[in-house]
Formats: sequence, C-alpha cells, structure tokens
Amino acid sequence: MRRNRTGSIAITVAVTAALALTGCTSKNNNTQPAASGSNASASGAADAGAKKKIAFVPKLQGIPYFEAMNAGGQEAAKVLPIEWLYQGPTQADAAAQAQIVRSYIQQKVDTLIVAPNDPNSMAPVLQQAKDAGIKVLTSDTDAPDSVRQAFVSQASTEGIGTALTDQLAKAMGEKGKYAIVSCGETAANLNGWIAVQKTVTAAKYPNMQIVDIVYAGEDQNKATQMATDLMNAHPDLTGLVGECTSSAPGVAQAVKDAGKIGKVFTVGLGTPMAMAPYLKDGSSSASVLWDVKNLGYLTAWAGLQVAEGKSFKADNNVSAAMPDIKYDAATKTLLLGPPLIITKDNVGQYNY
Repeated sequence: MRRNRTGSIAITVAVTAALALTGCTSKNNNTQPAASGSNASASGAADAGAKKKIAFVPKLQGIPYFEAMNAGGQEAAKVLPIEWLYQGPTQADAAAQAQIVRSYIQQKVDTLIVAPNDPNSMAPVLQQAKDAGIKVLTSDTDAPDSVRQAFVSQASTEGIGTALTDQLAKAMGEKGKYAIVSCGETAANLNGWIAVQKTVTAAKYPNMQIVDIVYAGEDQNKATQMATDLMNAHPDLTGLVGECTSSAPGVAQAVKDAGKIGKVFTVGLGTPMAMAPYLKDGSSSASVLWDVKNLGYLTAWAGLQVAEGKSFKADNNVSAAMPDIKYDAATKTLLLGPPLIITKDNVGQYNY
C-alpha cells in the first residue's frame, strides 16, 4: 500500500523528537509552525505536493495529553496522504495560540484544526482561515459559535461529566463535600463537564455537595497548591476532582502530601502514565479519559476528509481501531466514543 523510505522517516522522527523537547523547555516566539509528523502516504506517492497539509494547534504544547494526540496524528500520516503539522503555545495563552493559527493561515494549509483556549476570542481568527479558503475544524475543545465545519469530540459532555461524578461518588460512599480544581475558566469542554457534574450531583447524589470550583490554568503545581488550600479551607472535605490532565495529578499529589489518602478521595481527567503512581498508592481512585492517540488519529483523518471535500457519514470506518465513528449532523460532531475509566487495575495497558 505504501513504500517505506526508512532514511526519510528516521530523519523525520529525529526532527520531531528535537522539536518536542524544545516545546517542553522553552517559550516559542517563532511564528513559523514546524512540521511534526511522518510524510508517508497511503498510496505511496512520492510527490509530497499530493498530500494535504493538516495543521493542529493544541491548547498547550509539551504536556503528555497533547503530545499523545500528536503521536496519533503522526500515526495517521503514515497511512494517509497527509502532511501532519503540529504546534501549540508553550503556555495556555489564547493570544499566543491565535498567533500560531495566523501563521498557519499564512502558510495556506489545507485544513486548520484548533483546540481553543478561549473559543470566543478564537472565533474571529477561524473566520480569517475560512476567508482564506482553508477548511476549519475544532478538536478536543469546541468553538461552537465559530465557522468550524465539525468538532472532533473525545466523548459526549454528558458521558464525561456523569462518569466523573459517578466515580467520585463511588469512592466517597455517595456522601460528603467535594471541590473541583479546573483549568482554563473559558474552556468550553471543561465548563460543560462541570455543568453536568452539578446536575448529576444534585439529582443522583443528594448527600453530596460541591463546595467550591477553582481554576489553576494548565499548571500542575498550581493545582496542587489550590487543592491544598481547599482542604485547609474545608476541613470536612472528602473529595476533589481534577478537571483536566494537569489538575488531575495535581489534586492527587496534594492529598498525598497532606497524608490524607483514604480520607480525601480524588478522581480526574489524567493521562495513564501521569496518573499511574497515584492510582497505585490510592491518592487517586480513577481517571476518566479516552484513547488520546485515537483522538489524534481521528483528528487527522477528519482533516483529510474536509480537505478533499468529502462529507462525514452517520457511521464512519476510520481505521481497524475505529470502525464505527458516529457523526451527529445536527451538532456537526464526530464522536470518538464513550469515556474510558482508568484504574490501578488497567492503567498499565496504556503507554502515554
């Protein structure tokens, strides 16, 4: 199906690794996004011009979650006729993210996909991309009031919010007070999950109460400090939720540091490798997530479909691992699937 040019791929992988390390350790003021993916195509065509340029701009580059999405996009680039481009800000900053988006517009990529830090401020920039003839999607986090053609969603808002609440309720014995340490105050996905948690807690768990919601940005150390402050402010607190992949390990670390394992229970949205030590020592009871690499692959695949002018079907056979991806035409949403519950028993099955 494709010709394996080992030397070219090896060079690409080496460059990718170097760029990933740079993104993790230094602030990137370069407005020229770097390619970060394989150039192999499904047809084996040697002509790179036949490939569609699919650019993904995450909320934040250098954290395990979005690097796993990038890995999934790279896998897609090995079997699809695409050039996968990946760059995000090194801080969860909406203005810095918009600058990267504009640079991709200048490059005239075929499809531009964004996980916006601030959906409202990103909407005008996405309009600029559309006006330039670029196809526009969102992934991981939506900008529903923008011109995006579709949203590649990890799982339903209701599914994630309900799973978080149910897992915490199970750990807390369905009673007690808990608090939420979220990340960006304007992140549509996080706020949607929190809204569901409020509803499910009130309707399903009358003996549980949310006492506070705080925002740590994408800063794990800040999440740990905020969780510590919450436990000090509410001595009878028995639960904490880390609403994103940086605050999930952050709240677990706070419980561990406070010596309150078995007294204060935590759940969150953490990547498997980051959560493994906390799941094993009991400072976290469960992580609610999804296959992040598959989400990256699906994002790249969706980018190719719209670049080629194809419409999504109600049921889409994306790959052997994703044979039945649903598309909701009413909301223009591709849904990866139901949430994945990660515990101490299955965390070892995942390598990201």
